[in-house]
Amino acid sequence: MAKVFHDADADLQHLAGVKIAILGYGSQAHAHAQNLRESGCEVIIGVRPGGSFEAAQADGFAVSGVAEAVAQANWVQILLPDERQAGVYRQEIEPHLQPGSTLGFAHGFNILYNQIVPAANIDVVMVAPKGPGHIVRRMFTEGKGVPSLIAIHQDASGQARQRALAYAKGIGGTRAGVFETSFREETETDLFGEQAVLCGGTSALVQAGYETLVEAGYAPEMAYFEVCHELKLIVDLINEGGLAGMRYSISNTAEYGDLTRGPRIIDGGVKERMKALLKDIQEGVFAREWVLENQANQAVFQALRRRAAEHPIEQVGAELRSYMPWMKKR
Repeated sequence: MAKVFHDADADLQHLAGVKIAILGYGSQAHAHAQNLRESGCEVIIGVRPGGSFEAAQADGFAVSGVAEAVAQANWVQILLPDERQAGVYRQEIEPHLQPGSTLGFAHGFNILYNQIVPAANIDVVMVAPKGPGHIVRRMFTEGKGVPSLIAIHQDASGQARQRALAYAKGIGGTRAGVFETSFREETETDLFGEQAVLCGGTSALVQAGYETLVEAGYAPEMAYFEVCHELKLIVDLINEGGLAGMRYSISNTAEYGDLTRGPRIIDGGVKERMKALLKDIQEGVFAREWVLENQANQAVFQALRRRAAEHPIEQVGAELRSYMPWMKKR
């Protein structure tokens, strides 16, 4: 079982005199920056000129380019997309990183797969809230927190864990619970969850269910409602009470169908393919593929993205959502 830390286990004094450079000002970055500032930490923002530069300035932060922010700081928190981190690190972070600094991440991909190899004289830590940035921010303003992860990859100072816990407290994580993990465990489970269940598995299951109903002659609108629209209702029930809570809330007919027919769809063959997918993650096969894909300007990725966007379920869904004014447009 993972070790869990709470408010009493963390001391913000470990960040006293530490200037924290948040790189980026997107979903997670804006929440980290604002929460840390309101916890009494000194925060600056490093971004490239553009919309996020102006947004950070509007929120009252000292904002500069990435290299300039790194040169001023002794904690650098990289909150940029995975595929951009290695290039930015080599060009704008590594040459300006002060010895004895802390390098922080919210996901372990680039460290685990050696896209970023920090010098031995800095701490390398992860602080990763298990929720989107707007929730991290909202919970903090309400006096609550979002469960978070910490991991220590490199402890040059001998204080990396205490500092990571202090950072987690600064963003509100210790209010809910901070779970200790490793860069390897966080990265491999995160990638597996995204690919096998949360994104890849769910998307493929929804699309296959839609196609099955439409090919059997049912109206596309009925197919969309049953295999896509109502999915949120079920996921919300699972999120609130686990699988048991969901089964308690649905009809007996639905529960019987779940327990007897679900294993016919997600059978032993699916689990075997999940194991093969996990092996690809563990052995770096997926990481190599994704790194090469970005070196090739995401040619395959963009083609797959266009093809997915052209699937009939997207057109039907867009039409049906137009009848639902409570749905946020993205």
